[in-house]
Amino acid sequence: QTQLMESGGGSVQTGGSLRLSCEVSLGLFKPPYMGWFRQVLGKEREGVAIIGSWTGTPRYADSVKGRFTISKDNNNDYLYLQMNNLKPEDTAMYVCAAAELGRGGSLRQDDYTYWGQGTQVTVSA
Repeated sequence: QTQLMESGGGSVQTGGSLRLSCEVSLGLFKPPYMGWFRQVLGKEREGVAIIGSWTGTPRYADSVKGRFTISKDNNNDYLYLQMNNLKPEDTAMYVCAAAELGRGGSLRQDDYTYWGQGTQVTVSA
């Protein structure tokens, strides 16, 4: 059964923190890259952070650098996003994604094949 399942979203005030989790169930397949994207209704999905499954090397959107940290477990079964100093503009549906072999490494949504349903993050002023 192939699925990505997010959890950990919620409502916080400006300056607060949340930790998102994503359970990655892709059978025997281990994706080369995993990442977090976010989407606001009516806007294009935006890449937030990605990580190399084997290198552990992260990459962040400029808008979240220094505030968000992406991480994973050693078996690449779980993906995390620690979000600190949250701002109202961080309000969005956060979705985790995984790439096929030979893909990934960028913050472009078309570089990823497997997607979760998302978890809502709302930051109030």
